[in-house]
Amino acid sequence: MKMTFRWFGSKSDTVTLKQIRQIPGMTGIMGFLDYKKAGEVWERDEIKPYVAEVHAAGLECEVIESVNVHEDIKMGVPARDVHISNYIETIRNLAGFGVKVIVYNFMPVFDWLRTDLARVIEEDGSNSLYFDEKDLGTMGPLEIVAKTSRDSGGFSLPGWEPERLAELEKTLERYKTVTAEDLLRNYKYFIDALVPVCEEAGVVMACHPDDPAWPIFGLPRIAHTLEGFDKIIALNDSPAHSLCLCTGSLASNRDNDVPAIVRHFGRKGRVACMHIRNVKHLGHRHFRESSHLSADGDLDMYAVVKAMSDTCPNVYVRPDHGRMIWDEAGRPGYGLYDRALGAAYLNGLWEAVNKCV
Repeated sequence: MKMTFRWFGSKSDTVTLKQIRQIPGMTGIMGFLDYKKAGEVWERDEIKPYVAEVHAAGLECEVIESVNVHEDIKMGVPARDVHISNYIETIRNLAGFGVKVIVYNFMPVFDWLRTDLARVIEEDGSNSLYFDEKDLGTMGPLEIVAKTSRDSGGFSLPGWEPERLAELEKTLERYKTVTAEDLLRNYKYFIDALVPVCEEAGVVMACHPDDPAWPIFGLPRIAHTLEGFDKIIALNDSPAHSLCLCTGSLASNRDNDVPAIVRHFGRKGRVACMHIRNVKHLGHRHFRESSHLSADGDLDMYAVVKAMSDTCPNVYVRPDHGRMIWDEAGRPGYGLYDRALGAAYLNGLWEAVNKCV
């Protein structure tokens, strides 16, 4: 296990590399250029200073997140070939600076969705990301986008780029004719184009689950169950076509046995990295994000770490979304303190699991 931390860059993140470096067991970051639009090339002269800054802080930058897939690729329209060509150029550029894993998703329109970005937890006064499908009520996609923007505290949110969402109404209309089967076929076209380049460059593509783990607003979604990921992995048998298993995204659906999913794909050698967090279920399609501690949520975190240790011990890991605690202000889900506590907890579980063998 290589412990990492998501970092948005010195111009955008309230958390500094110095702070990240001081978290025990931290080896590197999962990086992100948050100003890049889906479909744009990540240029070498943008990547170079970012990676150099990370290295200067004594950290690695071997995983990059949110190289977002353009909607034209997901919908399978002719313009996809231009965007795929740009994606291939980005892969080669990132590989040139030591990047080994690229995390992405294939979710139409919404990378993730919550109905509250700072729901207060009555037990201790902290706050966290929260979802209740009932809160959507009569709200449509445009209304939930406006609410999320208002609640973001002025921070950019991964997967909620203003330029992309400005075309939301038009994009949703175009998706009305796209089925889950279409999405899977379009996914194969995309990944088949990327795999030869990835194999040549030494890069692994890691698909992130749908979040939450069910269809939203009638849009097709294919990446939120063991069976769904089996279909995705079957699209191309190259080890360069892999997964980023996010425990919180998967666990948003009570029907998902997360440790079993980790074991299943770990044995297949198709887990490149993991985002580990816990969720507390409050009802049907109703949950909040908790601390990483097993007792605070509904995931057995020891079982998750044990499954990882048994089947995919060399993956990159990061503590995912944390609560806002100790009066910290920052990007929702991405403060320093609770994620640092999460990293310490996961390191403790890792040591215990491996010493109990």
